[in-house]
Amino acid sequence: MIRERCGIVGIRIRSGSVAHLVNQGLYALQHRGQESCGIFVYDGRELKGHKAMGMVANTFSDSILTKLDGTVGIGHVRYSTTPGTSVQEAQPFLCKVNGSLFAVAFNGTISNFIERRQALKESGYRFSTRTDTEVLAYSIAEAHKETGDYFEALGRCMDSLDGSFSLVLVTDKGELYGAKDRLGFKPLCLGFNEKRGLYAIASESVAIDAIGASAIGEIQPGEVVKLSKRGIQRKVVRVSNRRAMCMFEYVYFARPDSVINGVCVYDARFRLGRNLARTWPRKADMVIPVPDSGRTAASGYAQELGLPLVEGLMKNRYVWRTFIMPGQEARDLSVRLKLNPVKSVIKGKEVVLIDDTIVRGTTMRRIVRLLRSGGARRIHVGISCPPVVSSCYMGIDFPTRRELIASRKNVEEIRRYIRADSLAYQTLEGLVEGIGIAKSELCLACLTKEYPLEKTANFALLERELGTKR
Repeated sequence: MIRERCGIVGIRIRSGSVAHLVNQGLYALQHRGQESCGIFVYDGRELKGHKAMGMVANTFSDSILTKLDGTVGIGHVRYSTTPGTSVQEAQPFLCKVNGSLFAVAFNGTISNFIERRQALKESGYRFSTRTDTEVLAYSIAEAHKETGDYFEALGRCMDSLDGSFSLVLVTDKGELYGAKDRLGFKPLCLGFNEKRGLYAIASESVAIDAIGASAIGEIQPGEVVKLSKRGIQRKVVRVSNRRAMCMFEYVYFARPDSVINGVCVYDARFRLGRNLARTWPRKADMVIPVPDSGRTAASGYAQELGLPLVEGLMKNRYVWRTFIMPGQEARDLSVRLKLNPVKSVIKGKEVVLIDDTIVRGTTMRRIVRLLRSGGARRIHVGISCPPVVSSCYMGIDFPTRRELIASRKNVEEIRRYIRADSLAYQTLEGLVEGIGIAKSELCLACLTKEYPLEKTANFALLERELGTKR
């Protein structure tokens, strides 16, 4: 279904090996990307790292982590939203230009990276990849050369780069920085463990929990945080007149046990299910979640209507999310391997099937077919998010409009395509209320076609470039 961006971790400790802790943090963020992963550390003399294709568990053995000795480090798990799927494009990205030496990892998409890359080429920069990561790194290096200060360098990048980025950066002096674009599209939280002298920056609070630290809040839009021997230094370097937190973090992508901007993701999803039940109450024998993406919303839906919540679909835990697999053929195979109906539970029953989104429609169509084959008598499909009608240029990889079924078909046409007995989506008002954040502070562009980008991006050019990665 949906393919999302990446996960990042940055940690500084008083003593000991930071690589093992970064590895733990990446484990907790594996759901944010399974294409590649990497860790870079500063050992007191130099920056060194290791990157590979594949998942964290298969990449970082104890011997590799032991070699990455140091007290400051950053890590990254990736699913690409721009072209390039080799180790060369994996992050963190080591940048050595203009006298700057640092490693950077980021979560997001630079929506004007094509134009920015051309400008950098004209200034003499040579690119080894086609990713926006390299554009971001060179933009930081160029600004740092002019200012000699990473706070201002990152501020200048907020001026010149549109789209989304939450990043961690470690320098050749052992300084660790975290920063978030001025609109705050992507989550980035801070953590602290006083006893161990540990500071952490991570995409989600679950990574902070995993390393034994306590979350102390979010890095704010337009803010840069520096962690060094002197402690923590925070500065909002750029201010915008609005915010645009990605609503999909709450609907789908973040782990339910994460807290983002003070909102527990589990609670938000439960409210989304409850709100869907209030606008679309179905009389049925049971509510069935699509595992695992629809489980929390299904709980809210079932509780609101007093219906039993039943595990009518079993998930093979060794097959990961279908959205994260490149290519439709691979996604189709993944669905067949991932889910199986519990026939004794659903045979002859009228069921409400709850999930978070329908993007292409092919996955839901196959799930409905599975339930039919298991003997379900009637199948009502409820979606806890409004229809996705427009592309995302800020870090979720459904970039081309032709992939989005709701951009081409109305609800009744989608119902017929997926072969459900009825179909309903969340309302936009129900979404905003369920998340618990003001509409003016959310990015809803994929639902409304109203993009909060501060510059006018060439969307047609961007879609062609992004489309080449498939």
